[in-house]
Amino acid sequence: MSVKSTIEWTDATWNPIRGCVKVSPGCKNCYAERFAQRFRGVRGHPFEQGFDLRLVPEKLREPLRWLTPRMIFVNSMSDLFQEGVPISYIGDVGRVMEEANWHVYQVLTKRHTRMKELISGPLAWLGELPNVWFGVSVEDRKYGLPRIKALLETPACVRFLSVEPLLEDLGTLDLSGIDWVIVGGESGPKARPMEEKWVLSLLGQCRQFGVPFFFKQWGGVRKHETGRRLRGKTYGEFPTTHKWKNPN
Repeated sequence: MSVKSTIEWTDATWNPIRGCVKVSPGCKNCYAERFAQRFRGVRGHPFEQGFDLRLVPEKLREPLRWLTPRMIFVNSMSDLFQEGVPISYIGDVGRVMEEANWHVYQVLTKRHTRMKELISGPLAWLGELPNVWFGVSVEDRKYGLPRIKALLETPACVRFLSVEPLLEDLGTLDLSGIDWVIVGGESGPKARPMEEKWVLSLLGQCRQFGVPFFFKQWGGVRKHETGRRLRGKTYGEFPTTHKWKNPN
C-alpha cells in the first residue's frame, strides 16, 4: 500500500494483486506497465516479475492496520476483475473492504463483463457495501460505452467513470445512475492529445445530470506544466453519498 498517492482523486493505493494484460486502446501507454517492467528481474523487488499477473496475499490485510480513514484506489497496478484472479481471492479482497469499513475503496476496472457477472451473482454482498465504489475506464466510444452500460447494470452503491485517457469525443452519455465522473488526458512520453471541446461536453453533461465532476489533468509529456485547470477553474468534486466511519 502507498500511504500517500500522487493520484489526484485518491489518498492511497492498495495492491493485493500486481500485473495486468492490455485489453483496449486506453492501455496502450499504460503507466503501471511502464513502471513495473523497469524492475523485471531485479531480485527481491515487488515487481521482480515485471507486469505479469501475481496475487499478493501478504498485502491483503494492510487496510486494517491503517486507522486514519482514507480513499483507497484498489489495484492501481492491476485490475481486480481480470481473468486469472480467482473468485475466492476477489472475495478475500472484498472481505477486507467490508471489515476495514472506515475507508472508502475505489475499484476501477476495464473487465466490466466479469465485474457485472460476479457482483450480480456469487459476490452480490460486495455490491451492497456503501464504502466500496465501482468504476469503469472509458477512453473511447467503441470500448468505453459498453463498459458504462455494464456498470449501470451492476448492483452497486456508488458507480463512477474514469474517463482517462480521453481519446475522442464520447458523444451523449447516459449518466443516470452514475455518481462521479473523472476526466483526464494521457501523460507520458507518448501521450495522445485531448481536445478541450471533448472535456467541456462531458462537463456539460455532468451538470445536466447533477453528477460531480473531477478534472484530473490535461496530460501531455510534461503534465505538471499543462496542469488541471479548465477554463481558469479547478474541478475537484467527489460523490457526497459516503459518511466516514471511525475504526472500532
